[in-house]
Amino acid sequence: MYKRIYPKQDGRILYLYGLEPHTSPALEEGENLGQPQSHARWHPLRQEWVVYAASRQGRTFLPPKEFDPLAPSQPGGFPTEIPFQNFEIAVFQNRWPSLSPKAGEPLEGLAVPTRDAHGDCEVVVFTPEYSGSLGSLPPKRRELLVQVWADRYKELYARPNIQYVMPFENRGEAIGVTLHHPHGQIYAYPWVPPILQKEVAAFREKPVLTELLPNLGPYVVLEDEHTLACIPPYARYPYEVWVFPKHFHPGPWTFGEAQVKSFAAILGQTVQKLDRLFERPMPYIMALHAAPKGEEAHFHFHVEFYPALRTADKLKYLAGTEIAAGTFAMDALPEETAKALREVEL
Repeated sequence: MYKRIYPKQDGRILYLYGLEPHTSPALEEGENLGQPQSHARWHPLRQEWVVYAASRQGRTFLPPKEFDPLAPSQPGGFPTEIPFQNFEIAVFQNRWPSLSPKAGEPLEGLAVPTRDAHGDCEVVVFTPEYSGSLGSLPPKRRELLVQVWADRYKELYARPNIQYVMPFENRGEAIGVTLHHPHGQIYAYPWVPPILQKEVAAFREKPVLTELLPNLGPYVVLEDEHTLACIPPYARYPYEVWVFPKHFHPGPWTFGEAQVKSFAAILGQTVQKLDRLFERPMPYIMALHAAPKGEEAHFHFHVEFYPALRTADKLKYLAGTEIAAGTFAMDALPEETAKALREVEL
């Protein structure tokens, strides 16, 4: 894997990853929007930090294809976020971040405790093409993406203030995406978010995922020698899929070549199955759950997919019991949804 680091004119950093060295000259860049401002406020009942970034209200929203900000730039054309005519995978600091190294200081005089939001938010562009998915990427490109995630984990965790890093993908208008171009994001938090705190506690107690392996037969969707994809027996969404290595890894940064190939293949096939289940692109949230800083000895890396469809034409909406109480109510059995997804032909 080759990596080119390009400082943008507005101070943000662009990383160009590829299987070949990237040497193209840069083109014209877009306007400078100034420094982002955000801060966090403590929620006393939920015992968690809430981030406020008012500048995000004006971020780009579903632009037409000719103004795609994640496309390669062209001479004399619309200046995109990537001022080059070609690339394989591009990563850059978000123009409208919730967390930023330059977020500024928290507000004073509020009725609740505040703190800084000094983290980072990156955009990961999977392909220069306007359309596509993790399922349609060539195998080598998916493997490169896994290596990119591993590299971003290592670089972001090397910063003293970063405590947790989460790559994720929001896919589909039903999920609320603001750009159609295939891409994901990476949030680097200066604290460990509450859901991950619970996962840390569970993994400290016992190896939850490896203990599940002998009993996952009815729930397996895909597997090979190194990686397994299943609908967990405690799924909270009808077609929720988890992908994880069969042997312990705290994150993809500990993968060898065989694990990279396996994980990339199973990840792509999972998306292919989700898309073919109802013969339409499945809207979903996909999140990588790797070890927070200092928890590498027992936290088992895994990926969680939260698909938004419960049938071909019905969305899974979160209702009162789920949003207000945090107790999910399922109307589909994991044993049945796993069987349906397993039987989808690739």
